[in-house]
Amino acid sequence: MPAHLTARPTQLALAISLLASTGFAAAASDTATVQDVVVTTGTRGEQRTVADSPVPIDVVTNDQLTATGKTGLKEILNQLLPSFNLPGINGGGTSWTVRATTLRGLTGDEVLYLVNGKRRHNTALINNLARIGNGGVPVDLDLIPVAAIDHIEVLRDGAAAQYGSDAIAGVINIVLKKGESGGAAETTLGQNYAGDGKSGHQTLDWGTRLGQDGGFAHFALDAKANEPSTRAQLSTTPHPYNPLPNGQPDPRDQTVDRSMWGQSYGAGRDAVVSGSYNAELPLQNVDLYSFATLAQRNSRKNTGSFLPNNVNSLVEVYPDGFNAYRRIYETDYQLAVGGRGDVAGWKWDLSTTYGEDHARLDGEHTLNATLGPGSPTSFNLASQIYDQWTNNLDFTRGFDVGLAKPLDVSAGVEHRYERYQIKPGNELAYEIGDYVIPSGFYAGQHPQPGLASYAATSPADAGDINRNNLAAYLDVGADITRQWYVGAAARFEHYDDSAGNTVAGKLTTRYQFLPGYAVRGTVSNGFKAPSLAQQIFASSTFTGQVDANGVWQTYPVKVLPVNSPEAQALGADPLKPEKSTNFSIGFTAEPTRATRLTIDAYQIRIRDRIVQTSLLTGPVVSGILVANGFAPGQSAQYYTNGADTKTNGVDVVGEYTSDFQQYGLVKWSAGYAWDKTEITHLKDTPAVLQNLGYSLFNRQQQGDLTVGTPRDKLVFGANWLYDRVTTDLRLTRYGQYTETGTVASNDRVYGAKWITDLDIAFEATKHVTVAVGANNLFDVYPDKIGIVDAKTGSGAYGSFSPFGITGGFYYARLAYSFD
Repeated sequence: MPAHLTARPTQLALAISLLASTGFAAAASDTATVQDVVVTTGTRGEQRTVADSPVPIDVVTNDQLTATGKTGLKEILNQLLPSFNLPGINGGGTSWTVRATTLRGLTGDEVLYLVNGKRRHNTALINNLARIGNGGVPVDLDLIPVAAIDHIEVLRDGAAAQYGSDAIAGVINIVLKKGESGGAAETTLGQNYAGDGKSGHQTLDWGTRLGQDGGFAHFALDAKANEPSTRAQLSTTPHPYNPLPNGQPDPRDQTVDRSMWGQSYGAGRDAVVSGSYNAELPLQNVDLYSFATLAQRNSRKNTGSFLPNNVNSLVEVYPDGFNAYRRIYETDYQLAVGGRGDVAGWKWDLSTTYGEDHARLDGEHTLNATLGPGSPTSFNLASQIYDQWTNNLDFTRGFDVGLAKPLDVSAGVEHRYERYQIKPGNELAYEIGDYVIPSGFYAGQHPQPGLASYAATSPADAGDINRNNLAAYLDVGADITRQWYVGAAARFEHYDDSAGNTVAGKLTTRYQFLPGYAVRGTVSNGFKAPSLAQQIFASSTFTGQVDANGVWQTYPVKVLPVNSPEAQALGADPLKPEKSTNFSIGFTAEPTRATRLTIDAYQIRIRDRIVQTSLLTGPVVSGILVANGFAPGQSAQYYTNGADTKTNGVDVVGEYTSDFQQYGLVKWSAGYAWDKTEITHLKDTPAVLQNLGYSLFNRQQQGDLTVGTPRDKLVFGANWLYDRVTTDLRLTRYGQYTETGTVASNDRVYGAKWITDLDIAFEATKHVTVAVGANNLFDVYPDKIGIVDAKTGSGAYGSFSPFGITGGFYYARLAYSFD
């Protein structure tokens, strides 16, 4: 890899000095304190605060969520958490809807998501054409109503031994509101500085009492819509129309509106309506509880521009070319029911949770040109469905064994059933007709087969797979002395598919060597079972890459199920779980009631990471596909356990509260995250591919895995409460990242950028608050060094920008609270 892909960190010392400059050494009054938040994630016994937790935990409150001005939970967390990143654009297919996130440099499906401590189901939309998080099927956070959230606990440490598969990078637990009275309604409207990307967000939540013993039911509704935006330049193709029969240029070349193409370079339209409830009802010997979320999404995005000189732009249907749109209609829900109580000194918790994500994929404003001018222009492409049913029985008890505090013992069992289905689309979307273009520039030629811009799922590509998982765990922890805590956990899991059996363990300790000062550390191993989608996903689609001459090349590609005969003929093996080994060591300091500082360093080694192979093309590959019944001329890819990696990192978090008396209270915060991922081993290329000169995992894919996200991220915050005005200022530095090419000359290195966010809220009355704000206040864009597509003008700012490519965004918010 080039030298710039392995650069070492230079920002850590600066971050620590900046943290110190916020006033950590200053004395504070008794009224200025850093809030000591109690958390439930990370330890199953006695609840602990952020300060005395043996593992690093961030807590994000509902007020912080609201003050970002963002409508989607992924974008909100990207603004607030230094160790969390989200690419602005992440490829084709459905990856623009469920953008892949990263935590501590690892992908979103290497993070376990919980709601009220119960496992959340994953999306049905696989990130097949993504570059960051390729092949992932993470949890879609944007389908959880923000109005329902009380706070979010982010555990930045491996926790598979405690919670199970996926918890390699950490655990994010979304805790729903529990208020038994009152509520709030909020309306937020905004748009980009450039005038596009209009956004609206309406929330409502309210609570009511259940019974007479502290029971409650809290409801929430959330509706949000974002209009599309693009930052494509004008097309520079000299002759977008084909020559006239006499060989002269078409006069429309000179007058056509070239901005009509390239609309895919930016965000699409996304509308989500969601609701939830969270309820508890104490009875004589048991507390019953239940919670649920329900969401519907309607998305529409231009995913391909076809100029009128394209063979598939039939002039009878689209004389000026066309923009093809992908539509996604998605229904997502989760329902949990359970009870908790005490028996023989043990606290027990029995629950069942069912979740489903159902996505219908359509193509709109396109055509199957092989059917001729009579082709439909809207098609059903496929349906993808994921179901997850999880049952848990947990026990916890404290034992007095003569230590400083009782020994906490937790044990439990879990059963999880999963099912993934891919259903075929409309046959006219994948049928290959015999239409021959009768006249004009392409007279006598057949159009390219399939839909323009899309490929539908045929019955041959459809699939249905399910599995069961059984797990048992033991988790113990105790304060050996008043200063020293030690915890241990072990978990066994059995899958009835190729994932087989896994065992995970974790040791944790924290030692307070002076009042307010402590060190902590963990060592653990973890795992992530291959998703069902990764095992059976199949598609016929188009993908592309920049060749050695800097030209974007498009290829028809067949993504092969890993267990299919054709994939096995190309060297595929059954997928195995990813397995990790995690080490961390940290330091915490609370020198005053107003000050908190934590520094945590970690190393995460992962074996057998699941990746997509390089693009396998050429006559031999095509021949293997043809021998298995596929159309000639296609390339191939499949998923494989292709790489071992090592991720080193450091997280620094500081908080300080200043009381300026009559001038108000300021809560200062600073966070810094640095991580570096290296590939320590690549799976040997199968002989059949080696003989063809292929690499199993090519240079571009390696770069996307190791340098495609910012090497570091620095977030400064100041929340100033003065009289009835609250000012929230945030300054974020996103570090350098690289969009790697297939050859070094096509690498694009994007420099660090500072982004400023500002939210000012005025409490007009006891119940009414008015706020205005801006994200990216100074309208900063990524470096303009991308490879621009001459036909559509797309690509100037690249794709991976962690703060997007659409510049500044301003908004206004009106909130009403009621008792």
